[in-house]
Amino acid sequence: MTVLIKGVRLYGEGDPVDVRIADGQIAEIGPGIGSEDAEVIEAAGQIMLPGFVDLHTHLREPGREYAEDIETGSAAAALGGYTAVFAMANTDPVADSPVVTDHVWRRGQQVGLVDVHPVGAVTVGLEGKQLTEMGLMAAGAGQVRMFSDDGICVHDPLIMRRALEYASGLGVLIAQHAEEPRLTVGAVAHEGPNAAKLGLAGWPRSAEESIVARDAILARDARARVHICHASTAGTVELLKWAKAQGILITAEVTPHHLLLDDGRLSSYDGRNRVNPPLREASDVQALRQALADGVIDCVATDHAPHAEQEKCCEFANARPGMLGLQTALSVIVATMVAPGLLSWRDVARVMSEAPAAIVGLPDQGRPLEVGEPANLTVVDPDATWTVTGSKLASRSDNTPFESMELPATVTLTMLRGKVTAREGRSPAGRSEATRGSATA
Repeated sequence: MTVLIKGVRLYGEGDPVDVRIADGQIAEIGPGIGSEDAEVIEAAGQIMLPGFVDLHTHLREPGREYAEDIETGSAAAALGGYTAVFAMANTDPVADSPVVTDHVWRRGQQVGLVDVHPVGAVTVGLEGKQLTEMGLMAAGAGQVRMFSDDGICVHDPLIMRRALEYASGLGVLIAQHAEEPRLTVGAVAHEGPNAAKLGLAGWPRSAEESIVARDAILARDARARVHICHASTAGTVELLKWAKAQGILITAEVTPHHLLLDDGRLSSYDGRNRVNPPLREASDVQALRQALADGVIDCVATDHAPHAEQEKCCEFANARPGMLGLQTALSVIVATMVAPGLLSWRDVARVMSEAPAAIVGLPDQGRPLEVGEPANLTVVDPDATWTVTGSKLASRSDNTPFESMELPATVTLTMLRGKVTAREGRSPAGRSEATRGSATA
């Protein structure tokens, strides 16, 4: 099948061009390309970027399909402009063996809307006591490239050291959920004036920063790579600067919600605002934005975390932490980073596609928009606006903190190796802003 996309600006730069897609690749780029035998997609005034790559997604399958599954999560990802996602290991059963990781990979391939890469657990059962057989998972059908106990910190320094050494020999990546658990017992909100006023147990910045510092040093000594999940504090930014200046092989991600929201939202006691790590203060938000702009933080990752209604519509302290993020990520980045002039559209391609693909070594994602490259791409209308309605998102859950917000920019087209996986708010799977499954079991 041949598709001709007309009138796009690559990376938002230069004059509009036409892009012909054939046999899963970019076949031709230029003005006035003929449309004979091609499906024509008019995209005048829109921007073409490489398909986005999300290093941090929770798809809940296996075990919690009432909140999300690989089909609904893949649809949300495609509608958000993603062509590859990494599904975290905190499923039930835990993705700590090839049996589970291979299932996740094969199920993603069966759905076919995005490449679903399984993330293997670092420790058996996420218990922090015994390393998993990373080598078996890396060699399995899922070819696991990244390992993480995300949701739980690998808090034992000896276990973390051994994990880094093991991963270095295998050429895979350890991604750390940075949280010293002895500092967060009972914590539900950022430790600061707002939590104190609201009577919410505080979560100190030091819980994150102490693990970031420790793991940077462990990675240095092991000559291994370490990736910091969902950086959330100004202190973490300073530690990343220091570590990178020492030549330590450390990378980090930031979530869209930590770039837009702060703990001032907690006064409503709305469980949709509970997340781990918690929403921080406005000063942290500004530091994170600047760090992303400066390259201190390498990429954007959604930490898409669906929960059923009964898991969020309850007392704040009892709400499960996590927020939806796949369909709103681009718009939040445009609002927080592009509109203020902190990032260009080419920079958006870097932090949402190229850098995450490079961090995990994906050979066919995050590639330049050039002839002969795989047609993994997204087209964005930069002038459009839309209002977020959780019940109309493709996810099986609706726990978005951006409910009723008007956000800029919409994804109008996503392609995975030349196959249209989302177009004008609809995916071939039939899930769209107009149709979705039940959010409860």
